[in-house]
Amino acid sequence: MSRILLATRNDAKLAELRRMVTAEGVEVVGLGDVPEFPEAPEVGATFEENALAKARDAARATGLVAVADDSGLAVDALNGMPGILSARWSGRTGDRLERDARNLALLLDQMADVPEERRGAAFVCAAAAAHPDGREVVVVERWPGTLIRLPRGTNGFGYDPAFVPEGESRTSAEMAPEEKDAVSHRARALRALIPRLPELA
Repeated sequence: MSRILLATRNDAKLAELRRMVTAEGVEVVGLGDVPEFPEAPEVGATFEENALAKARDAARATGLVAVADDSGLAVDALNGMPGILSARWSGRTGDRLERDARNLALLLDQMADVPEERRGAAFVCAAAAAHPDGREVVVVERWPGTLIRLPRGTNGFGYDPAFVPEGESRTSAEMAPEEKDAVSHRARALRALIPRLPELA
């Protein structure tokens, strides 16, 4: 396998995967490098289902091995929510920055009366790879931590300003991007997936 497609329009994710597979001699291309195709909505009940659906669609449409991910925040006191609804927890209206601000405000409001010892949470990422012939691989990784009451930091997005990773005193929005890249849920999932890509060669 000399070429894989990362099924995302997020340039940061594309750059991250390119960095991770450089030593493997694999060329990573993005959706902007292939002809456009209809992208199915995320309707799965789990991160794994959504990641696999995205990877399958891309592999079928392009004839390339495709990698996709789905991620979100699972909060213990909310029975794992917002989970797969993380990006639209407060609704679908507005641009990403507006939704991020509303989602974070809603979550912190919902957690206002939760005591410190019950504020555990984890960012979860499922990373999937699919071959056009139907073979597929999916892995799931977690980045555990706790939620603070007042957001801090400007480097992250989404729920990052309220999430303090296990073993850290900073929020993930206070970490440098390269630090976060090295330890995040997405980095962990991609690192777990990359050694399994030869299964689809």
